[in-house]
Amino acid sequence: MNIKRRQFLTTLGLTTLATQIPAFTAQGQLSPNTVLKPPRLQIGDTVGLISPAGIIDPKDIEDAKQSLANLGLKVKTGAHILDRYGYLAGQDTDRAQDINTMFADNSVKAIIAMRGGWGCNRILPLINYPLIRTHPKIIMGYSDITSLLLAINARSRVITFHGPVATSTWNQFTVDYLKSILFNSEAVIMKNLNTSEGKINIISPGKARGKLIGGNLSVLSAMVGSAYLPSWKKSILFLEEIGEDVYRIDRMLTQLKNAGILNQIAGLIFGQCTNCKVGDEPSFTLNQVLQSHILPLGIPAWYGSMMGHIKDKFTVPVGVEVEIDAESGTIKMLEAAVT
Repeated sequence: MNIKRRQFLTTLGLTTLATQIPAFTAQGQLSPNTVLKPPRLQIGDTVGLISPAGIIDPKDIEDAKQSLANLGLKVKTGAHILDRYGYLAGQDTDRAQDINTMFADNSVKAIIAMRGGWGCNRILPLINYPLIRTHPKIIMGYSDITSLLLAINARSRVITFHGPVATSTWNQFTVDYLKSILFNSEAVIMKNLNTSEGKINIISPGKARGKLIGGNLSVLSAMVGSAYLPSWKKSILFLEEIGEDVYRIDRMLTQLKNAGILNQIAGLIFGQCTNCKVGDEPSFTLNQVLQSHILPLGIPAWYGSMMGHIKDKFTVPVGVEVEIDAESGTIKMLEAAVT
C-alpha cells in the first residue's frame, strides 16, 4: 500500500462503522438523531477552502482570500484545491480527502467550497460522516455543493449552509445575512430586496412550519434513490436552478413527485431559476409548470426567493426549523443555526 493511499484511508476512517460511533458531550451520550449545530464563526478564525467539484484557477484563490480577509477570516487551502482531472478538480479520492482533512483539522473552523460545477455526487461514499459528526463545522456552498450539504445533514446530522461559494460576489446583502447567521448566531427573517429582482410570485398563499431542506433542483433530483437524502416529512423544500429549459424543470419536479417527496412537504420555496428558458418548441411557461405541480399539494409556496445563481443571496441553513409566509415571501428562522 503506497503512502498516499494509506493517508487517505486513515483520514476516511471505517465508514462501515458509521452508525456505531456515537457523539459525546460533557453531559453524556447524544442520541444519533440529535441534530448538531456547528460553532459560530469569529473574527480571526481560519476557513478551509476546498474544490470538491469543478476546476478553479489560482487567481480564484487570491480573490477568495481577499473576500474572506474582509470578514476578518484567515484561509487554509486544501492540498488538492488546484488539481485537475478532466472536468473535475482532481481525483474523487483526493477531493474527498480534502473534505475529511478539513473536518479533522482543529485549526479550521469552517469550510467553504470554491465553486460548484459537477462532481460532489461522485464522492459521497468517500466522506467520513462519523468524523463530521464528532467535529461539526460550518460547511457552505450552493449549486453542485447541494450534494454535500444534504448528505452531511442526513448522515452526520449536522446543520449545513446553502450560501455563497468562495468565488461568489460577496456584496453587502450577501455578507449581512452571512454575518447575522454564521457570526452572530441570530435567528433572522429572510426577506427579499424591494427591487425588481426581489419580486416574488405567489403560487399558493399561506404559512407553514418545518425543517428547511433543499438546494439545486437538478442535483437534488439526481440524488433521489440514494442513501444521502434527509427525511422530507413535513419539511419546507427550497429549490434553485440555472440554465435549464422549462421542460427540464417539469421533468425534475415530476421526478420529485413520483419519488413521493412533494407529497410529504409542508411548504415550498423556489428561489431563482436563472436563465431558464422555454426553448424553441411549444412550451409551458415556468409559472405554469410550477403551478401544475404545486397547487394540487395545497401547501404554501412561492417563486423568486433570493437563493441561487444570483449576486444577492441568503445564507440558508439546511435543517433548521423555520416558518414561511408565501404572501410576504419571508422565511423566519425559529432557531439559531450555530452555537
